[in-house]
Amino acid sequence: MASANSGVVFEDFFPAMVEKLGAEGFMQELSNGFRLLMDEDKGLITFESLKKNSALLGLQDMSDEELMCMLREGDLDGDGALNEMEFCTLMFRLSPGLMKNSTNLFLEALNVDDF
Repeated sequence: MASANSGVVFEDFFPAMVEKLGAEGFMQELSNGFRLLMDEDKGLITFESLKKNSALLGLQDMSDEELMCMLREGDLDGDGALNEMEFCTLMFRLSPGLMKNSTNLFLEALNVDDF
């Protein structure tokens, strides 16, 4: 995530990870990342769980407002938290390289040969 006014820089390692792990392996890694950040009792990433666990992803310097902004950006159902699908969708949206190749990755994950 790169924003001129927030000072947060996100280096896009995701395309290299997909190249190395394949689509299925990459999706497993996203699921692992979700589980690292989620509130175990709720099964969701909440503001509190994101703040508590953000250092695991190197995000310890993010302000509360930046963390809330990240949650709002990914919260598609408006419940104030991220479920696993919302988290994965947000990660794809934050990666220009993945967005460019998203159809191919989707088909690879589904084991479809030709579109």
